[in-house]
Amino acid sequence: MGTLGRAIYTVGFWIRETGQAIDRLGCRLQGNYLFQEQLSRHRTLMNIFDKVPNVHKDAFVAPGASVIGDVQVGQGSSIWYGCVLRGDVNSIHVGSSTNIQDNSLVHVAKSNLSGKVLPTIIGDNVTIGHSVVLHGCTVEDEAFVGMGAVLLDGVVVEKHGMVAAGALVRQNTRIPCGEVWGGNPAKFLRKLTEEEVAFISQSATNYTNLAQVHAVENAKSFDEIEFEKVLRKKFARRDEEYDSMLGVVREVPPELILPDNVLPDKSPKPSH
Repeated sequence: MGTLGRAIYTVGFWIRETGQAIDRLGCRLQGNYLFQEQLSRHRTLMNIFDKVPNVHKDAFVAPGASVIGDVQVGQGSSIWYGCVLRGDVNSIHVGSSTNIQDNSLVHVAKSNLSGKVLPTIIGDNVTIGHSVVLHGCTVEDEAFVGMGAVLLDGVVVEKHGMVAAGALVRQNTRIPCGEVWGGNPAKFLRKLTEEEVAFISQSATNYTNLAQVHAVENAKSFDEIEFEKVLRKKFARRDEEYDSMLGVVREVPPELILPDNVLPDKSPKPSH
């Protein structure tokens, strides 16, 4: 970004800050009639000069997550609450239908003991558990990283590889296809079973479906949220057994019905 670009960027920043200041002043002037906004105003996407996040329109980035700089997020992927993806000194690539769960941190490497400049690359249909740290590493398609694991610079998790919860994977370690590694430092534990391989794929699908539900909820307006609160309060006192004795049928409003793909006891309805 040249001098002119930086100047325009700075002017834009001042204008946005002025708008927020005016909003705060207006709230003070309203006094007792102040309307307190209940929806999140957190910036989920943030550029660093010319490094701009590229998030697919069908991906879900939760309120409270931060996607910063040179980060690409593919179709159907989900970045959950409290996550930070910081692509400032290098790039981060997240493939399609991948989930990075709550409070995880993804960063990149500019300088380390080996002198390598390393991006972080995460493939398709990958599950990254809660509170994971990924730093300058590669996680290939359909791999699984358990909760609280830490992957350091140069680590490669091959397709269908699994890192156990709480593991610390040292620099430049390669976890081969179909193996489970765990411990501190992480070591080979055993081979994956066929059921576990199938679970990795299913986990990614489940989170893609769940992300769609959260995306719809987070897109609702304040009026829609308040209306559903009233409906839930009304139907919370419903007694289905008593209604059936009286022959009363009460239909649940469609606003309160969860999609089939997030209910464990229901299979998706066939499309026509």
